[in-house]
Amino acid sequence: MGAGVALETKVDQIREIIAEKSVELLHLQFVDIEGTLKHITVTTEQFEDVIEGKMMFDGSSITGFSPINKSDLYLQPDLNSFAVLPWTVEEGYSEARFLCSVKNPDGTLYEGDPRNVLQKTVDKAADKGYSISVGPELEFFLFQTDEEGNPTVKTHDNAGYFAPSPADLGEKVRLEIYRALKAMGFTIEASHHEVAEGQHEINFKYADILGSADNATTYKWVVKTIAKKFGLHASFMPKPIFGINGSGMHVNISLFKNGENVFYDPQGDLQLSSTAYQFIGGLMKYIKSFTAITNPLVNSYKRLVPGYEAPCYIAWSASNRSALIRIPAKKGMATRVEIRCPDPSANPYLAFAAVATAGMMGMEENLTPVDSVNEDIFHMNDAERKERGIENLPGSLELAVAELEAGTIGQEVLGDHVFGEFVALKKAEWDSYRTAVHSWELETYQTKF
Repeated sequence: MGAGVALETKVDQIREIIAEKSVELLHLQFVDIEGTLKHITVTTEQFEDVIEGKMMFDGSSITGFSPINKSDLYLQPDLNSFAVLPWTVEEGYSEARFLCSVKNPDGTLYEGDPRNVLQKTVDKAADKGYSISVGPELEFFLFQTDEEGNPTVKTHDNAGYFAPSPADLGEKVRLEIYRALKAMGFTIEASHHEVAEGQHEINFKYADILGSADNATTYKWVVKTIAKKFGLHASFMPKPIFGINGSGMHVNISLFKNGENVFYDPQGDLQLSSTAYQFIGGLMKYIKSFTAITNPLVNSYKRLVPGYEAPCYIAWSASNRSALIRIPAKKGMATRVEIRCPDPSANPYLAFAAVATAGMMGMEENLTPVDSVNEDIFHMNDAERKERGIENLPGSLELAVAELEAGTIGQEVLGDHVFGEFVALKKAEWDSYRTAVHSWELETYQTKF
């Protein structure tokens, strides 16, 4: 079947669903530079224009997008992302969405669109014969809201890791999230209460790297939407409460060539191929240079501290969960590298692009990682870590942005436009934080001085 025929078949299938489900509104979704979901809503009467990429919007008001003198941009929907929104379905009415790439008026891909940044990474890998699969694990908190519906920092429950009902009050919320995601085409693999009070995780099946970023974006939106229906606020903030675990976005990544997982070698040490070791070497070499992308908030660095299971030291291991990079036990076609420092505030399109690019640069440079660390790194002292050559991740957003600017991988991954906008945005964020007077300062200093 030719590409044109396949496209028309897919369009016909979507038309049938629109008619069958009485879809009246289409939400055309895309993300800004921070990964925040945006959408434009049109009626299904405009379906043909939507499919042809004729829906225009003003990019000058979107964070990290166009200047006002080059503001006209267009949305090109990914037909595979079409989904009816289950919470809108009622008798004779429903709504649906497309995730879209952003294009210039001349039809070329807009360089400021994070989805296009990741597409560039996909294309570079494909030029070398590789396809990339990613499975992210995004944790979140459920918080109670006040009488006006605003979020508080009071957790929805006080349960702990893998707690069942009745202690796990989020069970019903997760069930509704599961049902919504399943109706939208997700394959859900697991759902459970996480370590911290009010913290949860729902795991969905891995996909190609672009589809996985789409899924992560959709997942965050659905989780927040369903939580709101229960009168709760779902937060993907990395460290919303001091003294308990923060939320991570562990990224599991594999490379395939001719249908085979190139990380797997049944005869290799740990059943890993030389390619896998090169990939790990790339992550180890460039991690400091892209931490600002995978951990993009001031708050991200409140999570990356010892004592709360979040990795803050640069090391790898076959099983050690205190290491930044871990090799899960499952092998064969499931062989993968897990990087554990990213958090769910990251823009998944940019974060996945950075991780994949760093690993592939390790392959190009034929890097070999230092020896694995199987001991508990958190319980080593500074001298022991220094002796083992274990370095720290950047300790603040300021330091992470400085590493991003000093390195080469940021510009390689993001391109000139997104790199410049991202660095400027993060510097402004740090400066705002640096100059603000915080409650800790008032509590500590106001009566003392």
